[in-house]
Amino acid sequence: MHPGAVTGHRISARIAAVTPSATLAVDAKAKALQAQGENVIGFGAGEPDFPTPEHVVAAAVEACRDPRCHKYTPTAGLPELREAVAVKTRRDSGLEVSASQVLVTNGAKQAVANAFATLCDPGDEVLVLAPYWTTYPEAIRLAGGVPVAVSTDVTSGFRVTVDQLEAARTDRTKVLLFVSPSNPTGAVYPREEIEAIGRWAAEGGLWVVTDEIYEHLVYGGAEHHSMPVVVPDLVDRCIVVNGVAKTYAMTGWRVGWMIGPTDVIGAATNLQSHETSNVANVSQRAALEAVSGDLAAVAEMRQAFDRRRLTMHTMLNDIDGVSCLLPEGAFYAFPSVEALYGREIRGRKASSSSELAELAIEEAKVAVVPGEAFGAPGYFRMSYALGDDDLVEGVNRLAKLFGDAG
Repeated sequence: MHPGAVTGHRISARIAAVTPSATLAVDAKAKALQAQGENVIGFGAGEPDFPTPEHVVAAAVEACRDPRCHKYTPTAGLPELREAVAVKTRRDSGLEVSASQVLVTNGAKQAVANAFATLCDPGDEVLVLAPYWTTYPEAIRLAGGVPVAVSTDVTSGFRVTVDQLEAARTDRTKVLLFVSPSNPTGAVYPREEIEAIGRWAAEGGLWVVTDEIYEHLVYGGAEHHSMPVVVPDLVDRCIVVNGVAKTYAMTGWRVGWMIGPTDVIGAATNLQSHETSNVANVSQRAALEAVSGDLAAVAEMRQAFDRRRLTMHTMLNDIDGVSCLLPEGAFYAFPSVEALYGREIRGRKASSSSELAELAIEEAKVAVVPGEAFGAPGYFRMSYALGDDDLVEGVNRLAKLFGDAG
């Protein structure tokens, strides 16, 4: 045996450092308990409880029978899908792009990974607004980058200021990761704040990766604005991440995309050609049907989500020790549970949101994701993309559990 073969670890240090997705882990635990016959209510997964629209499914069925769809497509995606994404982007956000600026990816998650792999050299810093989606820091680290969390809290509505960003910037800062509407907080930045942040990034010569997957899920008076549209100076240094998952209830179809300057998209396409090649052909045909159509499906979902967010917000704030800001976008509430620390709950005391989440699933059969997963201890992320009855029952179980607190 070569002497070097006995000195190393079985798993590379780079991969051993990756933590599993907390949101998927919570969802898996809930589903495992359900499979054992437990009546678990899951607030963990970020997916609509609606079926994929029937006309989209029909397009996929037809594609399955078409021998052309049994073959590879170009790595970057079906030409007609890339064109349709460009048209949809102009329609929905006002960003003018060509098909050559679109790379179709295996869900928006791969678009995130591609973006950082393409932009980051070892040691490059990426400003990440906390609370953040659990995958962002891992994707940055895997690319050799260094995630730098810029923390926000409920007092600012979970929105960052330019002063905070400037304080976090160093000579190694290369990228700002911007997300609005936000997963996990539901925060939506108003246009003037997006403009101020975008101008700061442009003047500093930074890249911006902006995740717009929740663009159509905004409520009340909130509006979504795309940063490169608000600040055109950013267009040549901006990557937009999006996909069909949330808008068309297509989480399992795995179709996302990244939009950016042609040199970046070309490089990311080269990377993808060696990693996954093209997205499943049938899924691309389904996505083509979705993005080529209207937004009726998301309008129906938005109405239901709006109703549920108001219900959840009211019910959570009625629980002693829980306080929740009204979310303006996405489909998550992000209540603070710090006031429950140290209270006796079913004979146990919790000193973290992680321990409280364990109590919730063990004692109340309610699955939530603790704030530690998002760089924000002291909170729960609770999806309201589940049926109205389950939502009410689940929050009532938490109210009873925490109401037992001494």
